[in-house]
Amino acid sequence: QVQLMESGGGSVQAGGSLRLSCAASGDRDSVVCMGWFRQAPGKEREGVAVIDKNGWATYADSTKGRFAISKDNANFTHYLQIMNLEPEDTAMYYCAARAFCSGNRCCRLGAEFGYWGQGTQVTVSS
Repeated sequence: QVQLMESGGGSVQAGGSLRLSCAASGDRDSVVCMGWFRQAPGKEREGVAVIDKNGWATYADSTKGRFAISKDNANFTHYLQIMNLEPEDTAMYYCAARAFCSGNRCCRLGAEFGYWGQGTQVTVSS
């Protein structure tokens, strides 16, 4: 089992920046992919970005270059940096992890993630 804990959300004005953090505990060595998802009221949950153990990242087209995912291997922590926040970015952001997958296609936005954090709210005012 893997436990995930998000932090870093908050209320900011448009144009500001936030860095969300996701700390993993438990069977951390089994994790092969970490991802960030978000869900706004009335909308489907969407994948934002994923990153694998090699540091290869994939971003959703909707990020438009304003999002950056990174990781700290020593601390088993992943981050999502959001720049130039827009009101449309308002959502609950969730960290997710995929474990026990082998091959070259384990870490994709459409992959199944078995572990989820509790979410951290991002609210952007205009």
